Amino acid sequence: PALPFAKDALAPHMSAETLDFHHGKHHNAYVTKGNELLADAGLSADNLEDLVKEAKKTGGALFNNVGQHYNHSFFWSCLSPNGGGAPTGDIAARIDADFGSYDDFKKEFVAGGVGQFGSGWVWLAADGGKLKIVKTANADTPLTEGMTPILVCDVWEHA
Repeated sequence: PALPFAKDALAPHMSAETLDFHHGKHHNAYVTKGNELLADAGLSADNLEDLVKEAKKTGGALFNNVGQHYNHSFFWSCLSPNGGGAPTGDIAARIDADFGSYDDFKKEFVAGGVGQFGSGWVWLAADGGKLKIVKTANADTPLTEGMTPILVCDVWEHA
């Protein structure tokens, strides 16, 4: 899928060259391989989220590729050239209620990312009406555990 912003829009934090590699080559490889594997898998789903949940049941290469496609697509939607700073509105109130403050949330989110070894992700997810920080490896996602992803950061060494 196309990025929701120009490749150079995140500079200097993330360069166009980094995005070209991460999105254009790395993420695209998951899409290409996932589509190849899906052709023979006999799975059907109405959307990517349902496909990830179905693929998780069988695991293996199909889940790895479909899950990484979902995770990366969600990651791109969490980035913005005009983003940053503390949230407002309902999400700010939920963060304050569940973490104590935005600063406490940031500390826990960053610690989750730093503490994730190797290829993985740190997520803000809703679980039964409560927000929590979730760390996952590789293609895993809170989505397959019945949670609703809200924010994600890729913590692989290229990210």
